[in-house]
Amino acid sequence: MLTATMIIGFVVIVVLFVIRFSDAFGPELPDVITLPDGTEPVAFTQGSDWYAIVTDDDQILIYDRDSGILRQTIAIE
Repeated sequence: MLTATMIIGFVVIVVLFVIRFSDAFGPELPDVITLPDGTEPVAFTQGSDWYAIVTDDDQILIYDRDSGILRQTIAIE
């Protein structure tokens, strides 16, 4: 009886881990990001309807998630 209880408890814990972490495989990333010529990406972040690339020349490029069009460029001083 104790063995069966332990096996069932283990199965329940494994199932809970799978359910809890099934969507923890990372964010949805855009398929293609077109950067201006001569820029190299350093960092990436995203919001609900935008994503941003930080470049090696200290600029933040903010893109629209749906269209992929560059919305805004912010220079880091």
